[in-house]
Amino acid sequence: MAQETVHYSHSEKDFILSPHSKKAPKRMASLMELKEIFRSADAVCFDVDSTVIREEGIDELAKFCGVGDAVAEMTRRAMGGTVTFKAALTARLGLIRPSYEQVQKLISDHPPELTPGIRELVSRLHQRGVQVFLVSGGFQSIVEHVALQLNIPTANVFANRLKFYFNGEYAGFDETQPTAESGGKGKVITHLKEQFHFKKVVMIGDGATDMEACPPGDCFIGFGGNVVRKQVKEKAKWYITHFDELLKELEER
Repeated sequence: MAQETVHYSHSEKDFILSPHSKKAPKRMASLMELKEIFRSADAVCFDVDSTVIREEGIDELAKFCGVGDAVAEMTRRAMGGTVTFKAALTARLGLIRPSYEQVQKLISDHPPELTPGIRELVSRLHQRGVQVFLVSGGFQSIVEHVALQLNIPTANVFANRLKFYFNGEYAGFDETQPTAESGGKGKVITHLKEQFHFKKVVMIGDGATDMEACPPGDCFIGFGGNVVRKQVKEKAKWYITHFDELLKELEER
């Protein structure tokens, strides 16, 4: 029952801020602090599905395999923070049961679409010497494809791994990966800080698991350019709908 492993990447989206002060000036100062952290960051971590790319990779795979509607509803619940990520991932993949051939055909026939502005933003961060990482709870094969388009080293991809039997049939996923569970993105950021001694790490994403990564991340930026998660929009102190907003912040320094 030997297994062949394919990597897929997924991002977690949840962030908890300190309680808001009742004084407006304090709230404004906090937002300015977040912007300063972003402008002086050592590393920026991006969620992938519905952030770096316009679609949710697992939903696209589900459509390709004929179970799109049921899996899309599971994804909405997972990204809204109403169920644990690992439980939702297990249920969704158990329904899809994608083969190795189906996964590869999805990537070749329906490559992920980059979100407008992300290529320019990543390029600008690289020019400033900022390390860029893709931290995703989706499929590594898809995320590595995205990383190559953005000139991000595949070593900077943290994602989930699908497993297949030698005949190509679905055999589960690697549940030991940090990105396979809620809170996993925070574990990745802690690992990056310990390994590279980063002092300021920013997390950008659309969902609850991305917000959850701060802390240990130093700044969370909610992204609603592809889909708006109500919980994230309400809780995130800094919320954007286009990456041009972040490019302008970098130009101010």
